[in-house]
Amino acid sequence: MNGGLIPWKRKDWPDLRREFDDAFTKIFGEEASKMMMMKGFSPLMDVIETDTDVVVKAEVPGLEAKDLDITLRGKVLTIKGEKKEEREEKEESRHVSERLFGSFSRSFTLAVEVREDDVKSTFKNGVLTLTLPKAEHEQKKSVKINVE
Repeated sequence: MNGGLIPWKRKDWPDLRREFDDAFTKIFGEEASKMMMMKGFSPLMDVIETDTDVVVKAEVPGLEAKDLDITLRGKVLTIKGEKKEEREEKEESRHVSERLFGSFSRSFTLAVEVREDDVKSTFKNGVLTLTLPKAEHEQKKSVKINVE
């Protein structure tokens, strides 16, 4: 027996999200669920640490680079943005509206100090990638140890 641990796969996440959304709607009702969704959104992020860098990837589909505000103060990284709703006032009726609009702000504290002047960013296909080089004293160094 494996101690009762259940393997988790990333592919399970959409099902979990859908179940949470369904439960929220059942408890608080359809209107409350819509109001919560209209307040804004929070992009999904990956934070990856290598020996020399911290790499942050954020999914921000529908935004452009000019819609983002990124700041680094000490070890605190903040990513803000706003996705504006596109509306054309024509004679149309909306049957389904699931796209999220609004502003977001995500802040988190990095585990290491970074060289602020050397931070690089790219934005491609709705994915923001930040490469934050670690300060020299934070970089992991390997030392060969001889066995006698």
